[in-house]
Amino acid sequence: MEIFLDTANLKDIERLAQIMPIQGVTTNPSIIAKEKLEIFTALNEIRQIIGEDKLLFAQTMASDSVGMVKEAILLKERFGNIVVKIPVNAQGLTAIQQLAAQGVSTLGTAVYGAGQGFLAALAGAKYIAPYVNRIDAQSGSGVEVVRELQTLLNLHKPDSFICAASFRTPRQVLDCLLAGAKSVTVSPDVLELFIQDPAVFAAIDRFNQDWSNAFGRNQLVA
Repeated sequence: MEIFLDTANLKDIERLAQIMPIQGVTTNPSIIAKEKLEIFTALNEIRQIIGEDKLLFAQTMASDSVGMVKEAILLKERFGNIVVKIPVNAQGLTAIQQLAAQGVSTLGTAVYGAGQGFLAALAGAKYIAPYVNRIDAQSGSGVEVVRELQTLLNLHKPDSFICAASFRTPRQVLDCLLAGAKSVTVSPDVLELFIQDPAVFAAIDRFNQDWSNAFGRNQLVA
């Protein structure tokens, strides 16, 4: 099971990489543009923070398969341990097949249906990213798409993995994991909600107060 951090904000990555058990960082053109960083600068900085052993995800910008393949190979040459994100449309499926033949790991992105995601897996994508909250916003069920896609992968393509994306709440993340997703990519604000329950802070404050009242200190030993 893998948790990825979905951001290009260097301060958030540096802070949360020390706290959360993440296996890497995912980016996309919108995320990088938000930080106003040139893509190779951003990816270099992220790599320095997370180290060489963790996965880094970056997306191509070309609209045709030839350009997608060219950009993917460039990213692979520059960053080594990288997964290249390719949109799952007609041109993207062509690119995924060609990149798989060349040993370049890909993630099929912008997935809104189980069938669409399954085609990406059959084309050779290592990861498939259903957009959970965006599916919900279109009156669908993102979690159900994840469940259906995971069933298809279990039956027919067990070497491909869901990397569920686009979350608004921690509950959506948990529901995807319960539906069988082997990985998720979560924005910093949603990921931090897992450890920001006011009841947790209240419990810790009570422990400290009780100990201080009994022993006059907030440490185990004086």
